[in-house]
Amino acid sequence: MFSANEILDMAIKLEKNGETVYRNAIAKVAKPEFITLLEWMADEEVKHANFFSDLKLEFETKHANPFIDEMSRELFDDLLGDKNFSLKEVDFSLIENADELIAIFVEFEKDSVIFYKVLEPFVEDPLARKHLKKIIEEENRHIKHLQELVGRQEVFTIIRD
Repeated sequence: MFSANEILDMAIKLEKNGETVYRNAIAKVAKPEFITLLEWMADEEVKHANFFSDLKLEFETKHANPFIDEMSRELFDDLLGDKNFSLKEVDFSLIENADELIAIFVEFEKDSVIFYKVLEPFVEDPLARKHLKKIIEEENRHIKHLQELVGRQEVFTIIRD
């Protein structure tokens, strides 16, 4: 039902939407030290989008079909729009501490994993399924890394490294 190309288009769109949320939040946070954390998350989303773009390019060179690619792109642009798949709208100006900010990041990442897992039963192509599993693994690693930062006083110096 979903091709590898379509799955990768969705992953790229989700990551770009996440980056936009984090970059927009930079102007809204009340505490300047949160800017570093938001910039780090936005940069991580860029890395993920680039990773998925590279996978897509690799896949396209092996299985090119421009007509289907264009239809997929339009379909998923309409489907995803500027959604970030968060369960709630976040007012970044009200965030008081780093742990609260990290919890929001984890929620965004978990939303992406849930979305990908919902797609999984519809993926019939073994190669597309393999790519989808890579995407889920990458997001889960990101969640684990973020959760390791909770409660750590040195969170901002860790992020800067």
